[in-house]
Amino acid sequence: MLREQVATVYAGHTMAVSAHLAFATALTLFSWPRVDPGLHPALVAWFATLLAADLYALLARRWTPDAPIEETARWARKYTVLVTLTSLATAPAGFLLMAMGSQNITTLTTVVMMGSWTRAVQARWAIKPAMFGYGIPMMSGLILALVLKGGLVHWLLAAFITVNLVLTLRAGVQQNGRIAESLRLRFENEALATGLREQIAISERASAEKTRFLATASHDLRQPMHAVSLFGATLQGALAGHPARENVDRMMTSVNALSASLDAMLDISRLDAGVVVVEERPVELDGLFLALNQTFAGVAQERGLQLRLRSSGLWVRSDLQLLYRMLLNLIDNGLKYTQSGGVSVTARAVGQSVLIDVTDTGIGIADGQRERIFEEFYQIDNPGRDRARGLGIGLSIVRRLAQLLRHPVSLRSRPGRGTRFRIQLPLAQAAQQPPHGYEEEPLALEAQEEGAESDPLHALRERARALPGRVLLIDDEADIRDAMTELLDSYGIEALAVAGEAEAAEALAVGAAPGQRPFAMLICDYRLADGADGLQAGQRLAERFLTPQALLLITGETSPERLLSARASGVPILFKPVAQAALLRAIAQVAQGQQHADGADDDADADADAPEGMPGG
Repeated sequence: MLREQVATVYAGHTMAVSAHLAFATALTLFSWPRVDPGLHPALVAWFATLLAADLYALLARRWTPDAPIEETARWARKYTVLVTLTSLATAPAGFLLMAMGSQNITTLTTVVMMGSWTRAVQARWAIKPAMFGYGIPMMSGLILALVLKGGLVHWLLAAFITVNLVLTLRAGVQQNGRIAESLRLRFENEALATGLREQIAISERASAEKTRFLATASHDLRQPMHAVSLFGATLQGALAGHPARENVDRMMTSVNALSASLDAMLDISRLDAGVVVVEERPVELDGLFLALNQTFAGVAQERGLQLRLRSSGLWVRSDLQLLYRMLLNLIDNGLKYTQSGGVSVTARAVGQSVLIDVTDTGIGIADGQRERIFEEFYQIDNPGRDRARGLGIGLSIVRRLAQLLRHPVSLRSRPGRGTRFRIQLPLAQAAQQPPHGYEEEPLALEAQEEGAESDPLHALRERARALPGRVLLIDDEADIRDAMTELLDSYGIEALAVAGEAEAAEALAVGAAPGQRPFAMLICDYRLADGADGLQAGQRLAERFLTPQALLLITGETSPERLLSARASGVPILFKPVAQAALLRAIAQVAQGQQHADGADDDADADADAPEGMPGG
């Protein structure tokens, strides 16, 4: 604060001293012919003293912004001394006025001096000692000269100057306090702003570190899970009709549950990375509610709860799959935290908006937890982390989707009575041809979710077997290579697995030789050994030996940077652990594309069976 005050007074120092010197010079020249010649030596001595004081004030070393902050108090004291010396040198000017012997000149000059002095004192408000040091000596000399001169007019002038001196210094003290307070508030605000920026930076670093941790942990968990899933799928087929098949099915149920948890983390990463593309269109809520009812009716019945989704005939403008995911998470959350009663979903039009309410009769949410429930992994009343209640990611996904879709979500809750989530959407006109078959369209973010299992596996196998050639797999983990080749072999699809790009190039070159069955598809892992980029390796190989459409990327990556890169490439992607239905769909899509390229007949159901939701697919 003192540094700023010193900077303020020194900023106008040169101008103030120069003006004071100019005024003293003018007064000296004006007084010279009007005073007794015998006083000329005294006048010269006075002006010389004042000139020396002003020149010293002008030429003395002064404060600069480069001065160390610990020397600020010394500079404030030095400034006070300078202006005090200048004021003391000016004090005899009052006796000079009296020597002129003209009452009119004395009155006029006194008024001019008071005005100039008042402005000079105001310029020194920032430093209180300097204000007093400059203000008191100068005016005290003038007051004393008027009192000693005597006479009613001089005494009135002396009284007027005294009152002005007191009021001016009093106002200066008050203004000095205001300046100090404003500086204090300014620095406090700057400190708060700095602290806020630091906290934001810390939060951003923590968020980035959390994202990196989740991406790394998810990738490292997905790799063995992918191998387990592939081996399990192979065992399911090999043990068909065998008593041990039941144990394999139970194992796959656990694998699917863990896969769903990993997919939830993947959804967070994909939304944070900005790779989820919004495809807005008119959405019929009744059809959407029907799909949701089919998804949760069995769950609600098992728990003895009611599930009501009321038809409204309304249409909204939104992204079908993302809106489905929002409502899916809200209904799932309501059912998990409701012991009796149930969950209802209603929609009503209000002006040009539609309000969708998801209401439950569950445990409710206390005021202090209403923001925290949208945080990742936060769950109410689940200290034991009961897996039946999920991971605590669903509402975090809802918040991100609401921001992405620009559908505001509000919350009302009464602890012990229930909770209502409300989504506000824009009203839309009914489409001329409503979207076909909500039951058939996989309403999910990724192809390998539960919607991918809707097609019978035997039908998918038949379509995948139409691939006119072998499958080449690039993966640096031996377990995954073994599991993938065994699984594809069980489907009747010939496959070869290699560890890197060099081996793949060699195999593709041999496969293209006469007498060798060619490769028709390349499946590549995103992250290969020694940090090699599987996407770039796959693109180089596909361009050299196959076609870009014959490349499929499989990865356990969830880092936003890699997801953005994959999205920009336009290459279809499946995320580990890959469900067998999703893998078969992808192979069937490549087989279908190559059949079309060879002039084969189009398949009427091609669009229904193509992998959906894959970035760039």
